[in-house]
Amino acid sequence: MKLKHLSTAMILATLPATGVFAAALDRSGQSMSAFFQPGNYFEAGLSVLDPTVEGQEAGDTATQRKIGDMGDDYMFPSAALKLQLTDKISFGLLYDQPFGADAKYSGDNVFVANSNDGVLSAKSIDGIVTQRAIQALEANNIPVTEQSLAAAKAQVQGSAQFQQLAGALNAAKSYLGSSTGSNNTQVEVDTQNLSLVFGYQPTKNFNFYAGPAIQTIKGNVSLRGEAYSVYNGYDAKIKETTGVGWLAGAAYQIPEIALKASLTYRSEIDHDVKAQEDLSLLAFPALPAVLAGLGLDPNQLAAGLAQDKKTKITTPQSVNLDFQTGIMANTVAFANVRWVNWKDFSIQPYKFGVLSKQVGGLIGRPNGFNLVEYSDDQWSVNAGVGRKLNEQWAGNVSVGWDSGAGNPVTTLGPTEGYWNVGVGVQYSPTPATFIAGGVKYFWLGDAKAQTGAQAGSNQYVANFEDNNAIAYGLKLGYRF
Repeated sequence: MKLKHLSTAMILATLPATGVFAAALDRSGQSMSAFFQPGNYFEAGLSVLDPTVEGQEAGDTATQRKIGDMGDDYMFPSAALKLQLTDKISFGLLYDQPFGADAKYSGDNVFVANSNDGVLSAKSIDGIVTQRAIQALEANNIPVTEQSLAAAKAQVQGSAQFQQLAGALNAAKSYLGSSTGSNNTQVEVDTQNLSLVFGYQPTKNFNFYAGPAIQTIKGNVSLRGEAYSVYNGYDAKIKETTGVGWLAGAAYQIPEIALKASLTYRSEIDHDVKAQEDLSLLAFPALPAVLAGLGLDPNQLAAGLAQDKKTKITTPQSVNLDFQTGIMANTVAFANVRWVNWKDFSIQPYKFGVLSKQVGGLIGRPNGFNLVEYSDDQWSVNAGVGRKLNEQWAGNVSVGWDSGAGNPVTTLGPTEGYWNVGVGVQYSPTPATFIAGGVKYFWLGDAKAQTGAQAGSNQYVANFEDNNAIAYGLKLGYRF
């Protein structure tokens, strides 16, 4: 089973598309493999994802219209430089784009604005009426029965306050349809990460490493359509900001049998971002009447939304476990296990949060709600076999699984994990250089999509099933 260092490195280099489509915002998989290559090493890669994510209105949505493909194609580069400075000291620069999102809704559905959009759905209005009717019955010590509730609801609907609210909501309906600008719900989030890694190898078998990570984040979010209620017409532009974190890990290897195992921890990274937020409804002349009809204080809301303030975004901590071993001549088996702490991740831009705390009480969320959050941590596994065919050619096959980050999940990324299969091939024109390509096919997990106001409940507004994606990757490598 003995494999030369170069042969082993080249076989594993045929994995350019690992982790290209994963739970939540996870993209690159944050591989450390380049840092463990022997000697001095450089690589550069490019991955491309072509997803198809289609669905249908469902759940709390009154209609059942089809939702066309909302998953945009995207590509992202990666690069790495590893230097063996002495027999015991190594240094690496690792660049990737670890987290991101690209999605855009189109067509005729609750995620696209039109002139018939209401500020509140019929179900939401009925919920408000029911809540007020129950409060009135309880205040008068009247038992809540089917008959008493129906009578109380009729009284609420006939009240002057409710009629004022209904009139304001009707006026806002036509206003929203003509004031949202771009009528598509869409999201774009981009990050860049540069890790500086310092390694110490006390023996040929052990490698201990750590270093800082510099990360940038920027993004744009537009919410459109009746699914988002008062947030129909909401825009947030997040300016690029920089945060600093760290990584640390240890690796063990037995070169004679191509055995290598590593465990890497990456910390959370905090970003204090300045988000420019706009909301069409805030310019609606009858907004005070709408708020008063909902039992809210227009002056308090206006004061809270008077200025933009910074928003804290914390990208999640993660752990990667990588393993490989020779299993026969010129053949290695490999596996990667990744955990990402998405359960503790959320995004609540300042003005979005102010409004959510005002309207949250109407839907049982008195503390407000987030633009994006996830209910579960992500687990993913990729495993396969790589084989050197001759001095110039090598290839691999792999399978992968991803748990997703919960279901229901945000409307801005409505899939729950995946299964995938992949193949890769590599050509080495010289012993020190290679070019590798790979392709993976993904069966994306079915998911129910929910808005931020619904997160944490079983409510949802659409269902996405039977979706897929294809990923392509290209990588160039050079040993010197």
